Amino acid sequence: MDLAQTTGDVLGALALMARGAVHGEGACGCGPETVRILADREDGAVVRHGGLVAKAHAPGTEDAPHAARLALAGRPELDGILLPPVPGPRPGPVAGRPVTLWPYGPPVDPGDPDTAPWEEAARLLARLHRTPPPADPALPAMRAPAKAALAVERMLRTAPGHPAAATVLAAWRTVTDAGSGSGGEGGGTRAYLCHGDFHLGQLVRDFRGAWRLIDVDDAGLGDPAWDLARPAAWFAAGLLPAEVWARFLGAYEEEGGPATGADPWARLDLPARALTVQTAALALAKSTAEGRAVDEVEAVMIDTCARITLSRTAPAPAASS
Repeated sequence: MDLAQTTGDVLGALALMARGAVHGEGACGCGPETVRILADREDGAVVRHGGLVAKAHAPGTEDAPHAARLALAGRPELDGILLPPVPGPRPGPVAGRPVTLWPYGPPVDPGDPDTAPWEEAARLLARLHRTPPPADPALPAMRAPAKAALAVERMLRTAPGHPAAATVLAAWRTVTDAGSGSGGEGGGTRAYLCHGDFHLGQLVRDFRGAWRLIDVDDAGLGDPAWDLARPAAWFAAGLLPAEVWARFLGAYEEEGGPATGADPWARLDLPARALTVQTAALALAKSTAEGRAVDEVEAVMIDTCARITLSRTAPAPAASS
């Protein structure tokens, strides 16, 4: 399959890089199921060839933070937690975007939610959070809080007149008024190693069949509560069953994760609100760009934004006499 001749410049170049990394100058006998596009987004284009994937990172990726994040993924103390990149020299950039090579790993099956590895994911996050950060001055803050703000900016840029935009903005003000912070000094004065963009799509199985976290583009130092914020937001919105949330949170706490305490929501409430707003803002931006109405799940997150605002503006109950 000559993927390089059937795609655009970036994907075509990635396809050639991946093929060369696997076969060199030799012939390719890989079947179509193992030579294909895995992602083609603004923040990352990914092409698979056999047992390897080539990724073009987002335009504007800064060299020093990017290099520090890649080094983090390969650190021995994180073996078994983060999937490391393929060793050896990195390929050159494509259209100004840095390129990295990674082992291919089977992802979570979105069509079989009953087998989703919630407990395994929670344990991996807890182990990541418990790992002492390396003494690397170049390791940046994780980007979860920044990504929420960028999603709101994207909504304002692409869908300012959408009827639901005001609802999302009102919920966002409950986050900014509370002080979302940079995420770099969560849980007191200590900053922890964080993934920065956790969801089930960030898990693959390694060659031994064990689950590993992938995609370190947003990793760095920060408040580990932000890594639990997306499932927390889904639970609060009614999209994640209470039993699944309890399993996830229980596994995280049993593994000694530091993001929660006696009252988990004291730490999780603000990040969960921010992720709710982020999801809703992106829904408005994407649906507007695609000329469609929001889907059922997107509508739930927008409705949750309305509930967030209402819960923080409702008048206090009158004191009894």
